[in-house]
Amino acid sequence: MKKWMKWVIAVAVGAALGGAVFRAISARNEQQKAVAASAAAPKTPAGVELASTDLVKVSSRELSQGLPISGSLKAVNSAFVKARAAGELQGLSVREGDAVKAGQVIARVDPIEYTARLQQTQRSAEAAKSQIDIAQRQYDNNKALVDQGFISKTALDTSSATLEGARASYASAQAAVDITKKAMDDTVLRAPIGGWISQRLAQPGERVGIDAKVVEIVDLSRMELEASLSAADAASVRVGQIAQLQIEGIAEPVAATVVRVNPATTAGNRGVLVYLSLASRPGLRQGLFAQGSLGTSRAQVLALPVSSVRTNKPAPYVQVLENNVIVHKTVELGARGEADGQMMVAVKGVPDGATVLAATVGLVREGSSVKISAGGK
Repeated sequence: MKKWMKWVIAVAVGAALGGAVFRAISARNEQQKAVAASAAAPKTPAGVELASTDLVKVSSRELSQGLPISGSLKAVNSAFVKARAAGELQGLSVREGDAVKAGQVIARVDPIEYTARLQQTQRSAEAAKSQIDIAQRQYDNNKALVDQGFISKTALDTSSATLEGARASYASAQAAVDITKKAMDDTVLRAPIGGWISQRLAQPGERVGIDAKVVEIVDLSRMELEASLSAADAASVRVGQIAQLQIEGIAEPVAATVVRVNPATTAGNRGVLVYLSLASRPGLRQGLFAQGSLGTSRAQVLALPVSSVRTNKPAPYVQVLENNVIVHKTVELGARGEADGQMMVAVKGVPDGATVLAATVGLVREGSSVKISAGGK
């Protein structure tokens, strides 16, 4: 084969290979452009179906703004029954949970020793009284002799002093009798108030000392909450303000009223104690923990539930339903407070009457179409 024929064949084969490569590259570029165009094309968000309970209305509401408070319940009237005389405790039969009346005998201290002391002082008083009688007769006799001139007036002065001394001794003995009678009365332990026994701190037969605690009585007819607030928060608290409390063991909220504000701060944390009175109701017990909100002011504002505001963007926003399409609208948050039993927040950026998705719905993509299920709005 001639040399020039070989060159022609080589050139033809190279051209064929180059054309194949060029076509392959062109096809690949076209495919990549199609993929990029498909990715860049806007996608229509999928539609969602909601119920009327998934929507809330932005409306003008009166918010009760307040302070969070907490503390333990205490009985306004409570008392410890203490032994006022030392000795063996007798007749203690009441136990925790028993009802008692004011003046009811709770227990006694063995009175034998105190009975003996009373008898001793009474005998001493009787002896002192007899000395008065002797001194009185001597004085009367000396006075008669002085009047007749048989003795000097000095003897009468002496008998008068003896009579006064005898009277003073009798008065002292009588005071000792009164003291021992009081000690006898102290051997009987009575309930100072009516209520229920919350603690029994001694047992029958036990020897108790003076001021030893025997039982504690609480009157549950009047209860109060003692709450500690900072000095700044306490500045806005006034007598008569109302709080809604949630008390452990009681499902329904319980109303309480501020009745006193301590004029001094507590040592250590420098908090201010605020006392709230609770109306009597079944289930209230001393020591139960309570927490809630103390309403310090009210404001009429455009508001919606705090839970409906979303914060997964740099600025807070709400998901508004407009013409059955979801629109994300940035809002400016204001004061918070309670209304209709839930926490609300004042908002700016949405009109009165706007329909907003509730927190139960979660995040819905902006632009999604919405269909309200049967029975919805």
